Amino acid sequence: MSRSKKTRKGGENSPKLQPRVKKQDRAVATGKRKESGNKSGSRHNEGLILAQAPQQTATQKKDPRHGSKKPVALAIPAATETTQTAKAKQPKLTDEQKLLKLEEDPRLNQLLDMLEEGRNLNDADQKWLDQQLNKIEALMIKLGISDELDEDVPASAKALSDDELFDKFESGADLLKDYQDKF
Repeated sequence: MSRSKKTRKGGENSPKLQPRVKKQDRAVATGKRKESGNKSGSRHNEGLILAQAPQQTATQKKDPRHGSKKPVALAIPAATETTQTAKAKQPKLTDEQKLLKLEEDPRLNQLLDMLEEGRNLNDADQKWLDQQLNKIEALMIKLGISDELDEDVPASAKALSDDELFDKFESGADLLKDYQDKF
């Protein structure tokens, strides 16, 4: 096999060289770049810089590192009561208002209508409905309101004549007993 000598010429597959630029054009491209930023010592020599260029004071910004403008108390303040502005609390609802609010709940009414139609409720709705009905029942007991007819009224209270009723009213003994039984 014959030996071929290496050359520096790449041939047709080699990367192409950039075209030659004249020396005058090269000087412009490689000139000194414009400096950005402040010159050295500009932070420490502010007074000197301001004296040299007084007309630029309006345009030049102050260094934000020169401290806060917030006043600092030098003495420890006496124990002052901090008055916190609490949120305006809504007045507590009375039991009657709570009961009305629960009874007027649209979701409760919708679920009760669904039950009356014979539909089945999912577990979450059924649980919520039971909780609301228990709250309503507890409030009604607390207020002394009952849905059902009073079953504890004795059956011996038959129709009394007008005279007997008038005597009972005047005696007031039964009213006193009823009052004592409540408390």
